[in-house]
Amino acid sequence: MTDDDSSGPFPYVTADEATDCRFDPRQGHANLAHWFVHRRCELGDGDRVALRVDVEGAQGTGTSSVVTYDQLADRVRRVASMLETRGLRCEERVLLAIPDGVEMAQSILGVVHAGAVAVMINPELDQDLLQHLLDESRARLVLTTTALRQRLEACERRFLLDVLYWDDPATQAAFERAEPRPEPFASHPDDAAIWLFSGGTTGRPKAVVQSHQSFVHTTRRYAHGVLGLNEGDVTLSVPKLHFGYATGSNLLFPLSVGASAVLFPERCTAQRLFELIERHRPTILINVPTMIGKMLSGEGVEQRDLSCLRLVTSAGEALPEELDRRWRETFGAPILDGLGTAEMWHVFLTNHPGDVHPGTLGRAVEGFDVEVRGDDGLPLADGQVGWLWVRGDSRAHGYWQRRERSRQSFRGEWVVTGDMVRRDASGVFTYCGRGDDMVKVSGKWLSPKEVENCLLGHPAVREAAVLGVEDAAGLVKPWAFVLLQEAAENAESDDSAATSRSVAEQLRQHALACLEPYKAPREVRVLDDFPRTHLGKVDRGALRRLARGE
Repeated sequence: MTDDDSSGPFPYVTADEATDCRFDPRQGHANLAHWFVHRRCELGDGDRVALRVDVEGAQGTGTSSVVTYDQLADRVRRVASMLETRGLRCEERVLLAIPDGVEMAQSILGVVHAGAVAVMINPELDQDLLQHLLDESRARLVLTTTALRQRLEACERRFLLDVLYWDDPATQAAFERAEPRPEPFASHPDDAAIWLFSGGTTGRPKAVVQSHQSFVHTTRRYAHGVLGLNEGDVTLSVPKLHFGYATGSNLLFPLSVGASAVLFPERCTAQRLFELIERHRPTILINVPTMIGKMLSGEGVEQRDLSCLRLVTSAGEALPEELDRRWRETFGAPILDGLGTAEMWHVFLTNHPGDVHPGTLGRAVEGFDVEVRGDDGLPLADGQVGWLWVRGDSRAHGYWQRRERSRQSFRGEWVVTGDMVRRDASGVFTYCGRGDDMVKVSGKWLSPKEVENCLLGHPAVREAAVLGVEDAAGLVKPWAFVLLQEAAENAESDDSAATSRSVAEQLRQHALACLEPYKAPREVRVLDDFPRTHLGKVDRGALRRLARGE
């Protein structure tokens, strides 16, 4: 039988797998906690290492510990039991604001094991956004650490029953006393399991409601079908687990095959990443373009040993072709750049092992249909730029409490992502930008990514963001904001203002040399850093306000 056999509650699971893994919603085994953790124990992987937790200490010291599949399964059951004793009921939301580590992993899976819904957020969010997410989710419980206590205590608790702090002795005692809930809640494949938040660069994030079956579908299609994940793999991620890209790539994906994931709570830096690679020798690095650039910028980078990596994935933002080239020349490991959205949970367009096309998003993942359509919703010919439409079994239910926006983005079986792409005759897709980021100059459309790639070809530039800004006459012109490489930053510090002007002029001339004149940025601003969204993406709305002097 094929993966597309219709047997069992998950249509893409074979009849044999449905029997072996007890995929029966009437018995509680459509619950993703069963498929990703308890199933592995049933298959004999209980003694294998599931999680490798690395905590940084002072002066290069630190601690490292491991959690086996049996231990993780027990922890998941205890979390579920502890939450139920606090009054949690099925389908209620639990807000998770926890640094990466065993506590975050067991919380995600424990909430789902109990039949509730995990709402994962960045633990560093400010109080205003925290209050908004508490209200919007109507969370009944919060699992977090005492680092968030002051912000939480300043928030109104309109729906909360309790807040549990993992580093509080009282919570630890309750967790140890909890009688493990033996079986996961009898979830239906279509039940809500996890909320993800859209990574839009303007406005408040939208909550995307994802079901149990979404996670299994993409795991089989992308993690197994494209990445070829196996029990010998070790994953390491730059994004944190509250980001859907990492929830899959550095937790659920490795767990699904009996592999192990490296987790660390601190903010990611290039130096920390190199240390973790040296210590844990991961086989798959889950990366983003910003960190790829930083890893290539430090001194002595050529001496770093990354030979353990068989694959690197990149998502979250488009990977410039120049960065891809420099990475391959320096480290060798291929980068599989791809595109995913919260609305489809994870990656559905990607370069494949042995089929990498630098500067593109590669091809559609098997099990997903991807089309390029015009404003009228009709398919466009190859080579034309249009809206990206996608369908597949990981499609979300919609946006929470945003009916009109859901109608715009969710069209029957299809999701309209808001991204602009083009496809060539061989089925390879190229990213052109978000629809609301595309710039019309002199009556012609301009892709910010094209200009950004040009600027990144200059040796002084580490990162670039291009957007349209209205001039005094109300005409939209391209502006560029750049971050400089470390060497250029050091040179700039001698005479900051003068050097910034000089670099800006050099970059304008560089752009004119490699682009049509109307595409060259009219203004180039050198910044110390970019404003970022809650998911770490460049906040283009904030840059636009900066350009307007607001």
